[in-house]
Amino acid sequence: MLSVLDLAGSDARTTEDIFTGVSQSMPLGRVYGGQVLAQSMVAAARTTPEGRHVHSMHGYFLRPGDSAKGITFAVDRIHDGRSFSTRRTQAFQEGVPIFSMIASFQDEDPGIDHQAPMPEGVPAPEELPDIESHLQGLHPMSKRLFTDRPVDLRHVPSPIYLTVEGERTPRQAVWMKVRRSIPDSPDIHRAALAYLSDLTIQESILRAHGVPWATRGLKVASLDHAMWWHRFGRVDEWMLYVQESPSARGGRGLATGRVYAQDGTLLASVAQEIMVRVPAAPAAPASAQD
Repeated sequence: MLSVLDLAGSDARTTEDIFTGVSQSMPLGRVYGGQVLAQSMVAAARTTPEGRHVHSMHGYFLRPGDSAKGITFAVDRIHDGRSFSTRRTQAFQEGVPIFSMIASFQDEDPGIDHQAPMPEGVPAPEELPDIESHLQGLHPMSKRLFTDRPVDLRHVPSPIYLTVEGERTPRQAVWMKVRRSIPDSPDIHRAALAYLSDLTIQESILRAHGVPWATRGLKVASLDHAMWWHRFGRVDEWMLYVQESPSARGGRGLATGRVYAQDGTLLASVAQEIMVRVPAAPAAPASAQD
């Protein structure tokens, strides 16, 4: 994860700043959306004044990316004010945009302060089984989708990879953190949080309808992603990602989320709309009396 977030600068110049990056190897060959989102943020942050950090972003996933090919990031310095900077980043493969984002950066300023409290009664991450315990009987190649990731996830009540257990409700919580310590840079921690924010937020939509990821013929694609960073937090320490879906219809579903540090500090808010197509259940066979 850290290596793909370490973008290379380029001598190429137009009216924009140009950076290049690579993708993590993915079993299905498609670029993970959270990766290109995080890379786009890193590119934009490279062009902002010292000490000015991202506080919001709004992005659209335009095309699926190829994880075997490099990505070019073009950053437009839209505005620099006394306290805020605005940047537009577009990610390209073979000259075609695959992701487009506008992000805003701000100096650290004093001001009013309040937050929504973290839900009570959620089991601690140490009380929950790790991801490997939920993958019994899965093919080794399929297991790689989960075990090779740089992230440790603990679902409440349980993952929906193979089955959806318990009540079919449009909400869940996920404890998450990266598997080892990372550098102290605030920009890297914010970018890594963006990377994590795209991993499970779609599941509140699927859980509401009892649809596991393993459903044959299921098609899910992220359409857009918005994120607001409220307070700094370390992604190499446990965070609780509280997720819910207020609506789904017309082949689209909306999911929202709040990310808390383990001490209850609200770190970020997230919203994402996805395309979701669930295959129709086969019709029941006619009985002999029909």
